[in-house]
Amino acid sequence: MIQNYTINSSLGGKIAITTYGNENISQNKCIILVHGFKGFKDWGYAPFLGNFFAEEGYFVITFNFSHNGIGENKFEFTEMEKFANNTFTREIIELQDVLNAYKNNVFGKIENPEIGLIGHSRGGAIALLTAPKLENVKAISTWGSVSNLDRYSKRQKDIWRQKGYFSVMNMRTKQEMKLNISLLADLEANKNGTLNIQNAVSKLNKPFLIIHGKEDLAVKISEAEDIYNWSKKEISELVIIENTGHTFGCVHPFEGTNEKFNDVLKRTSNFFRKNIHQ
Repeated sequence: MIQNYTINSSLGGKIAITTYGNENISQNKCIILVHGFKGFKDWGYAPFLGNFFAEEGYFVITFNFSHNGIGENKFEFTEMEKFANNTFTREIIELQDVLNAYKNNVFGKIENPEIGLIGHSRGGAIALLTAPKLENVKAISTWGSVSNLDRYSKRQKDIWRQKGYFSVMNMRTKQEMKLNISLLADLEANKNGTLNIQNAVSKLNKPFLIIHGKEDLAVKISEAEDIYNWSKKEISELVIIENTGHTFGCVHPFEGTNEKFNDVLKRTSNFFRKNIHQ
């Protein structure tokens, strides 16, 4: 069963949620998908992923961060002002909001749940920065994750401060998408603390699967290697998928799965089966 919900962000705003496998909720095992930059819960493979893990017996949560730019039209960026005002810290807090909603029985009654996180791209970073604090998160898998949120040159930052915003192009939609100075301020204030991925990974005491496409042009494979090098090797694994890129051959709108993405799903499924025991 698939169901839609809306919960309030603790920072204000609405978090849209779609769950899969509601009939599995009493099993007390849950997987949460964390989307990346310019991502959303209905992008490409996400619904397919929700159904896949629901069929494996999990209760699955997919959601939109309140300021990811998606509003009433769940496939198009229409809330550009919210997108511009988003911050990394907001996303960390909102991921905790989603976990708290699950633990507080918003979707159905549970007891002592075990949760797995899947974070793609920037969502991988948000998952890594959040997971060490959360007791019920038992395992985490990152797909094509960034290793550093500070991805801007000094020149770009100078222009950002001068204009008050920084523009990025969405190549799929051809939209110019602005990032307000609040994102840069958040990064600079917290890059050595709550937004430091190296520190978070080095403290992570949960089974950790890192998957990266060898031909990823959006996030270099060296970032996956950095994350693995920071991790505790006895509980971590790095898997490089040959001949595929940042979204493992999947596109939006979704055109179906493929050999490489099936490999990602199989490895991730096996990983959670070993580490989530309900």
